[in-house]
Parts: sequence; C-alpha cells; structure tokens
Amino acid sequence: MRRRSFLAATGAAFTALSTSGAYARADRSFSRAIGYGKLVQDPKGVLDLPLGFSYRVISSLGDAMTDGATVPDKADGMGCFDLGDGRLVLVRNHELVPRDASGGDFKLGFGAKDGVLVPGGTTHIILDRKSLEVIDQFRSLGGTIRNCSGGVTPWGSWLTCEESATGPGQKYGEGLNKNHGWVFEVPAAATGLIDPKPLVAMGRFNHEAACVDPATGFVYLTEDRDDSVLYRFIPAVPGELSRGGRLQAMKVEGIPDLRNWKDISMAVGAAGKVSWIDLDSVEAPKDELRYQAAWKGASLVARGEGIHMGEGEAYVCSTSGGTRKLGQIFRVKLSPDGNSDRVELFFESVSKHQFDYGDNVVVAPNGHLVVCEDQYTEVVDNHLRGIAPDGHAYPLARLRLQTELAGACFSPDGQTLFVNVQAPTKTLAITGPWNSFNAKTIVVS
Repeated sequence: MRRRSFLAATGAAFTALSTSGAYARADRSFSRAIGYGKLVQDPKGVLDLPLGFSYRVISSLGDAMTDGATVPDKADGMGCFDLGDGRLVLVRNHELVPRDASGGDFKLGFGAKDGVLVPGGTTHIILDRKSLEVIDQFRSLGGTIRNCSGGVTPWGSWLTCEESATGPGQKYGEGLNKNHGWVFEVPAAATGLIDPKPLVAMGRFNHEAACVDPATGFVYLTEDRDDSVLYRFIPAVPGELSRGGRLQAMKVEGIPDLRNWKDISMAVGAAGKVSWIDLDSVEAPKDELRYQAAWKGASLVARGEGIHMGEGEAYVCSTSGGTRKLGQIFRVKLSPDGNSDRVELFFESVSKHQFDYGDNVVVAPNGHLVVCEDQYTEVVDNHLRGIAPDGHAYPLARLRLQTELAGACFSPDGQTLFVNVQAPTKTLAITGPWNSFNAKTIVVS
C-alpha cells in the first residue's frame, strides 16, 4: 500500500476498530495479527527479524573516525539524506550527559562544564549509496547535552534537540557555563564540526523531536515531560530558522488533557478542533514554558516524543499516554493556512503485545507506521512495532539487548531502514522485502 492510500484509509479503519471493541482485548494474545511473519531468532543475539530480512552493523561504539575521535555512545535520533554523487549521510544524535565520555577531544562546541566542552552532539556517517559501506565518520556538533531526537528539514539539514533544560544555578547545572535545552541545526552537507548556534526562538524546554511541514515551513516540536504540550514554531522566514519567529502551543477545543489517564477525554478515532496559542518569554530561564502554555489553555500530552511528517499531517507519539499508560499516537491534520488544523487520537495501546512505550516513529515504504519502543520499567525486549491500516500493531523486530531502539529512518529509495541500538552504540542497516507485506493470519503469543 502506498503512503497516500494508507493516510486516506486509516481514519475509517481506526474508527471501526474503536466502535467494534477491538481495543478491549487488553493483554490477551491476539489470535490474528498481520505483519511480515514470525520473527526469527538472531544467532548473534542482537536483532530478531522476519524471514527474508537481514541487518548489518555499519557503525559501533569505539570505531575510529576520520577526525581522530571514536564513535561515542548513546546513539538516539537520526536522519538520512542523499548527498548526491552516490553518497548517503546519516546524521546521528548522541544523548550524552556531562559525565559521559565524548569519544575524544574536540575544540569547537556550544557549552562547557568546569571548562571542558560537554560531550553531547551529533556525528555524520557517510555511506556509499549502493554498497552501504562507510566512506567517512566524524563529529559534526559538540558541546551540547542529551541530544535525544530531532527531525529532518526539506532544505537538507538535521534539527537536533537537547532534552535537558539545565544550566548555571539550576538542577544538574553545577559547573555549566551556559543554559541548555535548545534546538540546533546541523547541515547534512557538513564536513566537520559546525559552529553551534542555538535556535533560541524555538524555545527552551525538554526538547525531544521535531518535524517540518514542507508546505508552510512550520516546525512542530515535542517535549518529553509527563505534563508536556505540543509546540508549533512559525519562522519569520520559512527555511531560515535562525532569523526567529513565533512559538505556539496546541489547544484542542474542549479537551484540556489528552492523556486519558483518569478519564477518556478522547476516544480512538475521535478528533478535535485545534487552535494555537502564542507563547511569551520562550527562553524560559526556569524551564516553565509548559506551565505558561497550560495556563493559557494548551492541552496536556503525556511525554511527547517521536514526531513524523506525513502528507499534510504529523504523527506524534505520546510515550506514556492512554488508559494503560502504554502509549498513544496522535495525528495532527494540517490545514493549508495553519488556522483550521485538527487532531485525532490515531492509536492507543492497551496491550504490551501492541507496543509498550512507543517513541520514535516513521512511515515505512508500504505506508505502515514503524514505532521504536523505549521501555525501561522492567526487563523486557524492546521492539520495532508496525501499525497497519486496520489498526493492528505487529512485531517488526525484537532487540535482544537491554537497551532501546531509536532513530529509525529510511533511505531515500525506501530500501533500507537505518536504526540505532542506543547503548552500547550500534547503527544498523536493515534490508528486506518491505513491499511484500503479509496479511495472512498468524498466531502471536
């Protein structure tokens, strides 16, 4: 199924599911599931995949890079770009905190702790487009903290987001010389460390991910907090984020709380009218931006994390949302003028067999959503989960290491899924029959 067909079909499918009671099955094993087939155990103990799929490790913690450093740990969000001339580039976040190793000294960066540049930032992996052999690896951003996720832009850059609103005199800020909690823009075509400049007008908070509407240039931003909101940034000049703009928060008419924790405020398949509230003092020295937004009427979201731009709509993962606190996915339907948007509760997990703490999200070549699980509350294997148009979630891959999967992104030709194993860092390239989706009945235990 093509992405456009999927987007047209999903609303009716999810509405039918919600009215038929399919989501009341809770923890029962599904007697019917759809997917690419049963996962085959990986003899290397890394990643189980369906028959016909395979992975290769293209970059690992400690690998030598051409700038004299080594690949750092805690790989997270990631974007893939075509550089032309037969080359791809992966721009990869590293969610490092000041006590972590940086992989080597670097002289250019944003902020320091006790006089030493803090280790977070991004690395570039340059690949041969056909063979996927690594041509080059180097650090491209330094001196930041907890670069969690981010998003690609239509003009060929990666927005990397700091999930740490700390700084001098603040919690966890001892020894820091600058405030953190910003978005930075990293060109895909960078050839080394860039001069980092925070995009201050996009707000200071626990940034998680970002996506850009190519039709308007508006940027949508998530926040990893239990009481977060969804943000929208309207640039003064589309495509030139450093020139400032307006930051807003999403308000859903009649629904101040989208989390469904106490009462079901929005059922699966239901939608609400959206308005956007202007925010002031977005540099938020006390990390109070979400409180200002809520006071002005913005709707609360439970741990907004992954966000992905589709065709005229953005998908947003709420990691701990829902009546079972297992995760939700919202679909923000974007209007051409930005003034008549709507939001739908696209999916809500009621079983760990569906997904558990969905985080990064991307659309596969066949139109299905691919969600990275980020579950650390108990000893379980995290998965890549697919979500089909009829509302069923299915296992796409199982990570056999006790860490998370993150940064899922497809190559421009849709033939390769790149994904990070966070710690110890491994960046994987998964290939297989992406367009041969199997809808036959199987048993999931």
